Amino acid sequence: MSVRKIKTISYNVFRVFILILFLLFAILPLFWIFITSIKTGEELYSIPLVYWPKNPTFDAYTRLFTYSNFKQYFINSMSVTLSSSLVAMVLSVMGGFSLSRFRQKKLKGWIELLLYFTQTVPSFMIMLPLFMFFSKLKLVDNLPVLASIYVATVIAFSTLMSRSFFDRIPVSLEEAAKIDGCNMLQSIVYVVLPLTLPGIAAIFCFAFVNIWNELFLAVMLINKSSKYTVPVALNSFISKAGVSWDLMSAGIVVSLLPTMVIFGIGQKYIVAGLTEGGVKG
Repeated sequence: MSVRKIKTISYNVFRVFILILFLLFAILPLFWIFITSIKTGEELYSIPLVYWPKNPTFDAYTRLFTYSNFKQYFINSMSVTLSSSLVAMVLSVMGGFSLSRFRQKKLKGWIELLLYFTQTVPSFMIMLPLFMFFSKLKLVDNLPVLASIYVATVIAFSTLMSRSFFDRIPVSLEEAAKIDGCNMLQSIVYVVLPLTLPGIAAIFCFAFVNIWNELFLAVMLINKSSKYTVPVALNSFISKAGVSWDLMSAGIVVSLLPTMVIFGIGQKYIVAGLTEGGVKG
């Protein structure tokens, strides 16, 4: 066996080892959360630790949906997240395309700078003014209002993401579509948007994950238990008497499912080339 082949095999083994190590670091916390959710009450607090329950039970999941009204919390989160993610996606695509095709470079630079500046402002600085503003308008405990705030929190970064995707689409494609008889709207709908589907999917996934996991704004603006979102509901499992670790773990497992489904469905669009097939050789 040649020295070059030995080096190649060693490099591949080392690379696989590193990937397995990262995979373990990613999976082990999730695995432990799931194991905790199927433990009995005695096994949760037993010393030494129980690494695998002797009698696995899904009682925590039953109590989660039967007694804690988690089904309603899940519906609240899903409605708020889907609506705000879709609105943010549409607005950011429109804004990103406009910014990408904007001809005045100096003004365009200032607009982009302002969008970047919004990302440097800590969310804690705007929470109190937001609460005072909406409480005076008597719009607290209002899920549509919460959804609109979520749109505002992700729209700037989503617009910048969208602009970068549209920058990779040659303007010549739009000009060719116009020569073929398309107007501006048709060239965007039938030529530009199909080529940016991976980017649009990435924007939606970014907005969905960030909104689904958001806690502080929801805790501040939602007080009625019937309008809790999933993160607020999980936070409510922490009380002065202690933490309901089995319910908390079961809730976390259930709350992970939507993001896994979203990424599972949108994975092929995210991985696909942005301009694949756009220009024929």
